Amino acid sequence: MNEFIAFSIIGIVIGATYAVAASGLVVTYATSGVFNIAHGAIGMVMAFVYWQFRVAWNWPAPLALAIVILVIAPLFGAFVERVLIRRVREAPVAVTLVITGALMVFLIGMVNEVWKPKARILPEFFGNAGFHAGSVFVNWAQVITVAAAIAIALGLRLFLYRTRTGVSMRAVVDNQELAGLNGARPARISTYSWALGSMLASIAGILIAPSLQLSVLPLTLLIVDAYAAAMVGRLRNLPLTFVGALGIGLLQSYAQGYMPTSGIWASTPLQGMRLAIPAILLFIILLALPQDKIRGARQMVRRRVAGPASARKTFAGGVILVAAVWVSTGMLSIANVIHLGTGLALALVMLSLVPLTGWGGQVSLCQMTFAGLGAFAMSRLGHGGSPWGLLAAAVLAGVVGGLIALPALRLRGLYLALATLAFAAAMDDMFFPSSTAFGYNGSVNIPRPTFFGIHISTDRSYVIFLAVVFALLSAALLAMRRGPFGRVLSAMKDSEAACATLGLNLTTTKLIVFTLSAAIAGVAGALYGAMVTVAGSTDFLMLQSLPILILVVVLGVATASGALFGGVLFGLLGGEVLLGAGVAGVLLGSNPDGVMPWLYSKIREYRDAIMGRFPGSGVGSGATATGATANGTGAGIGAETGVGVGAGVGVGTAMEMGVGVVDG
Repeated sequence: MNEFIAFSIIGIVIGATYAVAASGLVVTYATSGVFNIAHGAIGMVMAFVYWQFRVAWNWPAPLALAIVILVIAPLFGAFVERVLIRRVREAPVAVTLVITGALMVFLIGMVNEVWKPKARILPEFFGNAGFHAGSVFVNWAQVITVAAAIAIALGLRLFLYRTRTGVSMRAVVDNQELAGLNGARPARISTYSWALGSMLASIAGILIAPSLQLSVLPLTLLIVDAYAAAMVGRLRNLPLTFVGALGIGLLQSYAQGYMPTSGIWASTPLQGMRLAIPAILLFIILLALPQDKIRGARQMVRRRVAGPASARKTFAGGVILVAAVWVSTGMLSIANVIHLGTGLALALVMLSLVPLTGWGGQVSLCQMTFAGLGAFAMSRLGHGGSPWGLLAAAVLAGVVGGLIALPALRLRGLYLALATLAFAAAMDDMFFPSSTAFGYNGSVNIPRPTFFGIHISTDRSYVIFLAVVFALLSAALLAMRRGPFGRVLSAMKDSEAACATLGLNLTTTKLIVFTLSAAIAGVAGALYGAMVTVAGSTDFLMLQSLPILILVVVLGVATASGALFGGVLFGLLGGEVLLGAGVAGVLLGSNPDGVMPWLYSKIREYRDAIMGRFPGSGVGSGATATGATANGTGAGIGAETGVGVGAGVGVGTAMEMGVGVVDG
């Protein structure tokens, strides 16, 4: 009985921490419509700041707490809302997730730069003092955690129902436009909400930091465990969020105490189930909740971008890529050749997101998990460099991707992204550390493939091989994009409701594109493992999928060139990838379509401006097919190349599905 009481107390304390963290997440989402993946990272940063005041500078605990929780945290939350969130409130889910995810990885990189990794201890409140509840010892830190959760629950209730600002927050949640008409200020309310959410994140981070030894990643990823609690309240209902948090904390504590640790449980992925319980619950809750009532940000109007490149341009681009890699690898040092090869392998992982996210609008936060499955398959079935290992990598990752997609087909937007994140988090705890895969902190050798007796053993030849694979896969995907399936993907991204109205089978479309994307990521993971020759349990963590998504979205997730430059940038950044990806993603709000589409549009603008200086030159934009002429002006058809002839003189050319307008 005493053991049960002890585990119950631990579960209540864990649940109380989840409740504090999840309540801040709910407050920010409910008033802004932006899901803050960086919520845990904000709490982590504030815990380090508190450590700096309390331990490094030896400030009194009350003063340090007051400065961090009441001053620094709310100011930081307000700053994030004004600078980042306000610009993207109506952006697609992929953009908002990338920006808050970028903020998270930026904060992780910043903390690692400011507070160099080393052992730090944050003392618990009142040290080890406490009291006995029967024969069970309870320390005051546990009591403070539970008391803080209760006080926050009551305080939020009074604030939201008894104050003008709180009532305005609730009104903004229900109907922002109507609240504005009745005197509320939605923008100011959103700022207050993010300030309050940052305060709650700081409280959760400070409360849990002593038990996690002020470690960056555990503190940051604590919020992943709190996601399930927030979803119990459907990101709106705070009482349900608190109930869900306590239930999850108790279940996790009982699992730690009573689930077996010997026999079959000690040698299979089941040994990690105790740690993966919050992620598993998050996935189940997402599947169980009704989807039609989720509140999300409205899509902003996107500027018209060019269509897919023609087969001729794709072939030319592939030849240029392979030639450039062949030349550059002959001039680079061995270390830089390896960096380039690593970047090309990661570019293939990013390429897997082009059909899924770029064309289909479906967000995945587990591409590195699929890549890990591919590396695992290559290590088991690619002995001697057998190409069957690559096929096994594609099949295994594709099948798992399809199986994950099947129950998640009814999900969309934020719910779908969180479902993939939950799957990745569960794999981090259950599969990759197990002896079945790579072993805890272990690694396996990944052979480089051999084709028709030709061994691609040198680093330079293997990097050139990766460039060839990227060119071939890009050409195949762009050919698919130009076909009927690609047009369905594009239509699904623009409006699922319109596609359903037209009778398109979006269920089959989603299943196919998820399977295809996972298969490409699996092959990329096998090739990545072969590039670095070994793969380990920490090479394919869920957190590593975020920089992948951030870089490809920043550079242009709808373009193969965006994936290419994103992967190369990843390879060059190396250990600085978190800080660099964070900075790049934070800047995404000013250009949601990505850098490469913006660059292409600028090139076309300058080209058209130059051509417009000469009589008879054509300027192309839009997607109209008409050949009518009037008053010396001709309009040209723009299917890759359109020609318009004016009534007088001049021939105009419109590129990239544009309209050529000719002044005769």
